[in-house]
Amino acid sequence: MEVIEQVSALRAIVGALRCGGKRIGFVPTMGALHEGHLQLLRASTRENDITICSVFVNPTQFNNASDYKLYPRTLEHDISLLQTVGCNYLFAPSAEEIYPQQSVLQFSFGALEAVMEGEHRPGHFNGVATVVSKLFHVVQPHKAYFGQKDLQQVAIVRQLVQALSFDLELVCFPTVREADGLAMSSRNKRLSDAQRQLAPQLYKALQLAAAELQQKPIETIKNELAQQLHQSSEIRLEYFEVVDALTLQPLEKISGQDEVALCIAAFVGEVRLIDNMLVNLKES
Repeated sequence: MEVIEQVSALRAIVGALRCGGKRIGFVPTMGALHEGHLQLLRASTRENDITICSVFVNPTQFNNASDYKLYPRTLEHDISLLQTVGCNYLFAPSAEEIYPQQSVLQFSFGALEAVMEGEHRPGHFNGVATVVSKLFHVVQPHKAYFGQKDLQQVAIVRQLVQALSFDLELVCFPTVREADGLAMSSRNKRLSDAQRQLAPQLYKALQLAAAELQQKPIETIKNELAQQLHQSSEIRLEYFEVVDALTLQPLEKISGQDEVALCIAAFVGEVRLIDNMLVNLKES
């Protein structure tokens, strides 16, 4: 596996690969890799001739300077993991390489960015869209792989791909979980041992809510979930929403939807975690 730090170097490699008829798979990450990332990378190596992974902690998508500073950075370990799954190239640029001058671009995703992550993290999706656009232009992948844990981010990127006519296929894989149900996340590394024991309560709360969707009003379910999580002083719920699985707009009641998504964000100690669950109402 070759590690590349310069945009110009990666452009040259990608150009030669494409001229040679190679299909390129791309997995963008912020590092601190785990099994969720590796699932995407294995899929890419199966489905493409060449797999490129990026590790870049993108400063423009953090609206909390402390969160950016504390985000886990484990590049040497990441390189070891990437070698085990057959990744061909790692793109690990500096912030100065990606942003040689301050970005003033502004993306608007309408109603999609006005809820949940967009509402609670102003500017977050503008930063995501900016860096993803830059990476897509440099890597020029045939397929790009994302995880369902960041459900709203996937929806944003899908809208970005359609709006800017990127010539690629967006592939989304289900969330990978620990044995106790906790969604795998790079931020999990920041949890203390005690907090790590509490964190699976988010997924358990989603499971209970899913089981009650067609028996109780949504507002009742939301209140019960909040009360359940507030039993621990270490967990602070930021939001829980039942949303249309396609539009991600919050629902006040179930009314003809085939599928909904349950989306949650909460602080466990000082660590902000998100999770979600898709529920097929025809099967439940």
